[in-house]
Amino acid sequence: MTLHDDAVLVLKQYEDQEELRQVYLDHLSEHPDGMWKACTAGHVTASALVIDPVGCRVLLTLHRKLRMWLQMGGHCEPGDPTLAAAALREATEESGIESLILLPGGPVTLDRHAIPAPCNWHLDVQYAALAPAEAVAAISDESLDLRWFPYEEVADVADASVVRLLEATRARLAA
Repeated sequence: MTLHDDAVLVLKQYEDQEELRQVYLDHLSEHPDGMWKACTAGHVTASALVIDPVGCRVLLTLHRKLRMWLQMGGHCEPGDPTLAAAALREATEESGIESLILLPGGPVTLDRHAIPAPCNWHLDVQYAALAPAEAVAAISDESLDLRWFPYEEVADVADASVVRLLEATRARLAA
């Protein structure tokens, strides 16, 4: 199974955000290269919100290019067997935490956001990753800073998409 096929399967099984989910599926149907950064019509990305549920905090990165506090994530790579694997790879690389575990249940949310040309759009499939107790993060080359934020402070530093991802993650944790 290719990463493209995995993405289609994951999105078909994803039950929330129906309108946005269909945008993703249409994109992948119309663009055989829709998983890759080279697709100028936009491309699927994978991210993960690193969360410490015991400490009621999340790890955010101050993105080097965008200069915004975001969850860990980025472009899919040819070696990624699945979207979940891409999200976990990105979260591990950008957080420096080797023992992250994806929250069960597949993607938590979807987010479509404009990016500068030539790519135009990121169609982000967002997961959540659980950090082990006392996890120590290490900043990567892609970040200006890396910091743990208590749940209640996230809305003060991050945009609405990160807040939605945190809310959806907390709801899944409570279920």
